[in-house]
Amino acid sequence: MDHSTQGRSGEPLRRATMRDVAALSGVSIKTVSRVINGVSTVSDELRERVSKAIAQLDFQPNLAASSLRRTDGATRQIALLLEDVANPFSATLSRAVENVAREHDTLVFAGSLDEDPQRELELVRAAILHRVDGIIIVPAAPDHGYLHREIRTGTPVVFVDRPPRGLAADAVLCSNAEGAREAVLHLADHGHTEIAFLGDEHVISTVDERVQGYRAALAERGLPERPGRIALDLPDPQSAARAVAALLDADHPPTALFTAQNLVTIGAIQTLQARGLHERVAVVGFDDFPMADLMAPKVTVVAQDVMRIGTLAVQRLFERIAGDDAPPREFRVPTSLIARGSGEIPPP
Repeated sequence: MDHSTQGRSGEPLRRATMRDVAALSGVSIKTVSRVINGVSTVSDELRERVSKAIAQLDFQPNLAASSLRRTDGATRQIALLLEDVANPFSATLSRAVENVAREHDTLVFAGSLDEDPQRELELVRAAILHRVDGIIIVPAAPDHGYLHREIRTGTPVVFVDRPPRGLAADAVLCSNAEGAREAVLHLADHGHTEIAFLGDEHVISTVDERVQGYRAALAERGLPERPGRIALDLPDPQSAARAVAALLDADHPPTALFTAQNLVTIGAIQTLQARGLHERVAVVGFDDFPMADLMAPKVTVVAQDVMRIGTLAVQRLFERIAGDDAPPREFRVPTSLIARGSGEIPPP
């Protein structure tokens, strides 16, 4: 019998199957399965025959199918659903999750939600259909009650960056309000009394927390919150650049900017550079980003420990996968202010 996976002329190549391995090695399919899964009761002689057949046929086990036969049902796959895989925050988060997942022999499948609740539902549904062992999500939907059934039936979910709504689940967040407060206090302590806030879309919970921190710092220093000084719904550098231009063109322009997201910071700096004001208007951004320390001036930021956030989230997920049924917890990871120059520019 010809056990080769090479197709004849005009025929497509076919992957070798466990049946092919069993036929070539002269054993049962059950014995092949036991060898692949490392069952210790298989004799050395049978194991060697099966191993030679696997090598000869270049056989690759179907892990998705074999997971259905595992006693624990694990697929060794988790889903990581991010705001945008191209965002520096998301990229670092993905790296942290992958580092820990590798230690658990688990693959990570990542996708972008693009702040679209419908996209979130689609990707969660796809992850469930692929029988992932768990999900880490930076959510976009306003209500996560739809995940009740998945958690009850054994698919753990850990939220990152934003807490769940309508659902009790583990969440790993940063100290948004405190980080924003520290940023604005830093600007105030360098003499600024006219400080503007620029942030992402207002429906995002982190934006609300950072606005709270901004207002708390103004109140702490006895500074007024002037009308029009909070600009929200800035999802990209272009919209942030336009918002900064509008602030600068106002009758009483701010002397300092607190930009509450890294893409917003980039857009703000673009406008300041275009107008030659990058060394006259102070900037503190929330979230570090590549090349922030190479600009002139270097950009002062409130940095999240994204590696720590991602590591905590995936560790918590694997604890849940292993059977931890303790009540859900919220973890807060502190931020740190990195003074580089832009946040230390004094007012005129």
